[in-house]
Amino acid sequence: MHKNGLPPCKVVLKERPSHNVNHCPIHFVAANDDLQTGDIAFSVPNLLVVTLERVLGNEIVAELLTTNKLSELACLALYIMYEKKQGKESFWYPYIKELDRQRGRGQLAVESPLLWSEAELNFLTGSPTKRDVLEREEGIKREYNELDTVWFMAGSLFQQYPYDIPTEAFSFEIFKQAFVAVQSSVVHLQKVSLARRFALVPLGPPLLSYSSNCKTMLAAVDGAVQLVVDRPYKTGEPIAVWCGPQPNSKLLINYGFVDEDNPYDRVTVEVALNTDDPQYQDKRLAAQRNGKSAVQAFYIYVGREKEAILEMLPYLRLGYVSDISEMQFVLCYQGPVCPVR
Repeated sequence: MHKNGLPPCKVVLKERPSHNVNHCPIHFVAANDDLQTGDIAFSVPNLLVVTLERVLGNEIVAELLTTNKLSELACLALYIMYEKKQGKESFWYPYIKELDRQRGRGQLAVESPLLWSEAELNFLTGSPTKRDVLEREEGIKREYNELDTVWFMAGSLFQQYPYDIPTEAFSFEIFKQAFVAVQSSVVHLQKVSLARRFALVPLGPPLLSYSSNCKTMLAAVDGAVQLVVDRPYKTGEPIAVWCGPQPNSKLLINYGFVDEDNPYDRVTVEVALNTDDPQYQDKRLAAQRNGKSAVQAFYIYVGREKEAILEMLPYLRLGYVSDISEMQFVLCYQGPVCPVR
């Protein structure tokens, strides 16, 4: 990367053994010197960053494709598959080789449930996460069926790979593996055009550890993507970045791990007013007046269970009101909640 414009940085690539002896050791980015809060760990020029603008060669085409059935992840996965076919002739060969080495496993050497076997997925039986995994897989399959649309609409891909129609060149399983690898590595950049908001950044994930508690984020700055650390690091210490406000169920599907100290972890409880209730319309009105809907989701966070219960109780009590006079009292009440006498 230094030969292609990467400036000197304050990190080094190290490795640790994988818990699975059949897998290669895990590479990770660590501090090359002691770092202080606010230090720039590295800055990767846009020339070395993979975005849809770079892949499709036209921002308008990129925005058209990603607002019509196809996600940025699917387009990036397709591009990575094509580039991998070129082997060492590809400009991105070193980066793709690293993605293959990591196998979408991240720093904990675990895979997303999207790549689990059926037997492994059965461990999630009874959990709503299993349903979410199956729904995500169906979504990936729908995107796979639309890949030929990308190939026909994106002139840059058509000219570079004129005989490789996607669904003929790549099986669904290969596409799913590429999709999961991109999903676990992609960076969501802020304050950039739609065609650049999702990026694959060398030295970024999966070489960086994810954390729910840190504030470090990769950011687009002056023709590059840079990482500014949010705390001091000792030489050799792995660098961590914020993975966004995701509950553990999302972290598991996206990256294959859960965070025991995740402040965004939650349990969702969905409650609905009975549409057969003679007072349904009045109850719906009362709920709306208090910022709730006829079908309402409540989120229970670790350590904040009491607050969630206090928020849920008025809504639950509203659902059980049967006396007309009590319902009229609820409708006339001007307070912030829906009380029941």
